[in-house]
Amino acid sequence: MFPELIEVFGLKISTYGVLVAIGLIFAYFLAIRLSRSQGIPEEKAESVFIYAAVFGIVGSRIAFLIEHPEEIKSLIDFVALWKGGVSFLGGLAGGILGALIAVKRHSLPLWKVADVAAPSLALAHSIGRLGCTAAGCCYGRPVPNAEDVSVGIHFMKDFPFFYIVFPSGAVAPHGIPLYPTQLLEAGGNFLIFLILLFLFKRKRFDGEVFSLYMLLYGAERFTLEFYRGVTPPIPGLGLTWNQVATLMMVVLAVALFLILKKQPSPAEEH
Repeated sequence: MFPELIEVFGLKISTYGVLVAIGLIFAYFLAIRLSRSQGIPEEKAESVFIYAAVFGIVGSRIAFLIEHPEEIKSLIDFVALWKGGVSFLGGLAGGILGALIAVKRHSLPLWKVADVAAPSLALAHSIGRLGCTAAGCCYGRPVPNAEDVSVGIHFMKDFPFFYIVFPSGAVAPHGIPLYPTQLLEAGGNFLIFLILLFLFKRKRFDGEVFSLYMLLYGAERFTLEFYRGVTPPIPGLGLTWNQVATLMMVVLAVALFLILKKQPSPAEEH
């Protein structure tokens, strides 16, 4: 909707980039605070955050370009993050890899770190999806029976109850009523964040919060993929690669929950 926030000395500052940065800042402070409650030293928590953020950004861009090779027109396109060309699932994989490296380097308790990361990630992702709305990336499929095609957000009586028409200059097709997948995911991610934050102080075992995050986000993303217009379904399957990945995420989350639930807690071990 508003791809460019301001222009300073001829340099255009994208709304997407600003909101992603804000999301990372909020996630950082939340992660540090939650780490203290888990007995994780602040400097080590910072190291995990930096590793996860750097690897996550690289992974998100690589995954997007693999999925959309037509976006590569020049060398600058490999690093053109301000255009919004990133894949969250690729970023999640890269972030997990980076975090694992840092966890091993600092000899930290893996599942305590994972529980800290889950609500922080959900919050950052929620804010980041607002950036996607501004840029017009991650857009939805055309909404049937939409009457008003003027630029903006419009309400309707039936599902999805509101839709977006993007202006020219956005990543999304302009002048077409589209499912508001970015805003739906932003709201869903924020709800997941609240659930995880509530559970954090009440968790019964390490890894429970992270398992629930994978389950909730996997289910959310699998559902939203039916309304997204970015990735075409796999021929003969009717599902996108993102849906295949999120189905695997849900299965892994359930398995992880059941396995970790049976592990003795530190108090029981002593």
